[in-house]
Amino acid sequence: MKNAHSFHIPVMGIGFTIDSPLKVAQYGIDSVISLVDDILIEKMRKIYSEKFEIPYKEITDKVEDFRAKRITSYLNLLQEQTEEKFHQLKNITSDKSKALKEYIHMLPEYSSVKKEFLKLTDEGIDFSKLKDWAQKNLTMGSIDVNIMTKIDKGNYLDKELLPIEYNDAHAALRGYANSNLASSLVLSAGMNPRLYAYMSNFDDFFPNENGYIKKKIILKVSDYRSALIQGKFLAKKGLWVSEYRIESGLNCGGHAFATDGFLLGPVLEEFKENKEILKSQTKDLLVEALKEANKVLPINELTLKITSQGGVGTDEEHSFLLDHYKLDSIGWGSPFLLVPEATSVDDKTMELLSDSKEKDLYLSNSSPLGVPFNTLKGNTKDIHRQELIDKGRPGTSCPNKFIALNTEFKESGLCTASREYQHLKLKEINSLEISSEEKEKQVNKVTEKSCICVGLGVSTLILNDISTKKTGDGVSVCPGPNMAYFDKVMSLKNITDHIYGRDNMISRTDRPNVFVKELSLYITHFQEKVDEIKDVFDKKQLRYLSKFQDNLEAGIDYYTELFLAKKEFFAESKETLLNALQIEKSKLKLISLEVESV
Repeated sequence: MKNAHSFHIPVMGIGFTIDSPLKVAQYGIDSVISLVDDILIEKMRKIYSEKFEIPYKEITDKVEDFRAKRITSYLNLLQEQTEEKFHQLKNITSDKSKALKEYIHMLPEYSSVKKEFLKLTDEGIDFSKLKDWAQKNLTMGSIDVNIMTKIDKGNYLDKELLPIEYNDAHAALRGYANSNLASSLVLSAGMNPRLYAYMSNFDDFFPNENGYIKKKIILKVSDYRSALIQGKFLAKKGLWVSEYRIESGLNCGGHAFATDGFLLGPVLEEFKENKEILKSQTKDLLVEALKEANKVLPINELTLKITSQGGVGTDEEHSFLLDHYKLDSIGWGSPFLLVPEATSVDDKTMELLSDSKEKDLYLSNSSPLGVPFNTLKGNTKDIHRQELIDKGRPGTSCPNKFIALNTEFKESGLCTASREYQHLKLKEINSLEISSEEKEKQVNKVTEKSCICVGLGVSTLILNDISTKKTGDGVSVCPGPNMAYFDKVMSLKNITDHIYGRDNMISRTDRPNVFVKELSLYITHFQEKVDEIKDVFDKKQLRYLSKFQDNLEAGIDYYTELFLAKKEFFAESKETLLNALQIEKSKLKLISLEVESV
């Protein structure tokens, strides 16, 4: 059955969407929860068990395979309770049912379900028939999960390294695979061959004879080449990628995986042009692998969706992406941080988010993963981090150790935001015979790392009155640049009305187009790349910068042609758009002259 909505709520942080399915799935809205933090997941299971009066027995860290079991138990609880809510919504007791009316209202105007419902109610259909219609036609949103493939720390028992299947990402995968959910697993942050191979141990990831896959795979990618490589790798294991979720390299929240100047529009165009090639090439490999493994061969066609997310902010942009690139869904992330009915954000953080402007949203080096990380100025976690530096005790206690991946000083790994690591690293820097300027630079590079695996979950603890004694109450939040244009707390009705063009939640009139904003971010990024290496240019770096510049120029030319050709879209802002492209092109030319003069 087709999705009720043409948007989805992506994973946000560790805790911001941890219980989103319980809030939005009954309205047919798909959302994604993070499986990073099994400690938080267990706390949430306790909260909801008490709320729904379900017997609860703690899964302590003394239980064998506790991480996987915590995840399975929580996901099963989510499934049972969201299905119960959805069942109540469909099992209406009157044609004026509030929940049913909310469900129908939120749907886009072009929804066949909405049109049919309005027609039936206008005709004064018999109530029992309306109830029967609701049972057959309404769909529940999917409870999808996300695993960052690189957060796959090895674990120890009595100082003995456990087998690889007990690694963090492997255990999270097992937790999901053993759950009752029929949904999708979103794999992000690049390829992890061992994890991908491990997936083939679970039957739920394989298609049945009718082509149905109980647990589908979604790959989050930023370019076509990466999608093809990963899709083929999984196909050789007999695993089908049901969706490629293309995320803007820089115009998104969380970790920013920048491309080498490949802009979102040209990337989406490449997927549109090559979708059938991608499908046929991976299908051939899949069939071969299934035959070899003596597994069931699907008779029916396997579905392949292409979706996108990152920086979309208006119904016009939403419609354009769906129409021109033939996408199946658009991810709306950061604006949902201001929707308490959909996400879990504490009041103080929500106020910071609603007040934020462009200058408050920036890419930082605070993530211990070593990937640029979207950060909000004034977040309480960074304030706490600076307080510890000022006290001469930089770093944090690292209670969760999910990103304890650095093995410079300890074979079992340390997190680069931890006090232990920073103490050892700073001691090493202080022993070096280097200039005071260089020493200060290296010290700052160490101490700017923040304990995000705690910070990104604390907001949920605060909101649910759970003790933060062990973690501290510092909140990290990672909205994308698009957050600057949303300045009010919204209801679920507000945001869906905004997405579908029934209302406007943006009070500013100077918000740049999604494509122009991303281009501007990339040109700033390109300037930073040039500044980083301008004193030590070599031929390899010059080739890299030249290729980056070529990709940006090709992107600008592509957008210019696109906006001129697509007269029906962006009609009122056409001239502004074309002028903005020329301004960015001039900026790029100035940077390229800088490179040429070296």
